[in-house]
Amino acid sequence: MRCPACLHDDTKVLDSRDMDEGMATRRRRECPQCEFRFSTKEQVEILNLKVKKHNGKLEPYSTDKIARGLHIALEKRLGDEERFKKLVAAIERDVQIAAKSDDTIESKAIGDIVMRHLKKIDKIAYIRFASVYQDFEDLVAFQEEVERLLSRRSKKK
Repeated sequence: MRCPACLHDDTKVLDSRDMDEGMATRRRRECPQCEFRFSTKEQVEILNLKVKKHNGKLEPYSTDKIARGLHIALEKRLGDEERFKKLVAAIERDVQIAAKSDDTIESKAIGDIVMRHLKKIDKIAYIRFASVYQDFEDLVAFQEEVERLLSRRSKKK
């Protein structure tokens, strides 16, 4: 990797650590020429994955789109940016597993993965996300989903 200070062509890795549940690596580097130290982050990138929308249209997979939807659902709920990053990494890992070797994944499959993760960590965020994702047509449909959540919770006790 090129040094950002002097643009020397090669740098030495001093330390490497896993981040984001093994989905990223943080490396501490040093330039042998100017001795400048800096950190880099290497992370898994989903390449060439297409999302098949409900209308049949294909669009490129976007981690940012998932993160935006999660930010809206979790607004004023999660608080910890590190937990948010771990959530996005876990969802992305499951998307990769669901897509397997295919280059296409249904948008419904991605939505189901997101909802499964949200249901585990925050029921309110789950309902917020589900209200948009499942396109509740009226208050009754919304209420039925809340009641399903409550009945599952009471069965666990």
